Amino acid sequence: MAIAKLATTVLDCPEPRELAAFYATLLGGELDDDGAGDWVEIVGAGSHVLAFQRSEGYQPPSWPGTEHPQQFHLDLDVPRAEWDAAERRALELGATLLESDHGTRDWRVYADPAGHPFCLCAVDEPRRP
Repeated sequence: MAIAKLATTVLDCPEPRELAAFYATLLGGELDDDGAGDWVEIVGAGSHVLAFQRSEGYQPPSWPGTEHPQQFHLDLDVPRAEWDAAERRALELGATLLESDHGTRDWRVYADPAGHPFCLCAVDEPRRP
């Protein structure tokens, strides 16, 4: 039996509202701001909450280096037929392509506007929750 249920993933960043808007466009959902701009959540984009908190002195990860390690990354599933269009849209929104193998793997690595690595993963069927 599980001890707990994963409820929220929180990303540190210098500008929570800007980074939340980036992910809300990628994942869907609306922004729920604490009013001070120090904590912003995406609501309505599924059962898992993705939140963003202001971190003074934030240092973006240096992927793939370890000077400022990534500590974790997000894998975002995209239907295979929409993969290239999803990549174009992510780049338009401010993502940076970090690694692509030109079609030999089912994922590509990007950095979000605050520097956190994430992957767009091509899937034939959505993963089960």
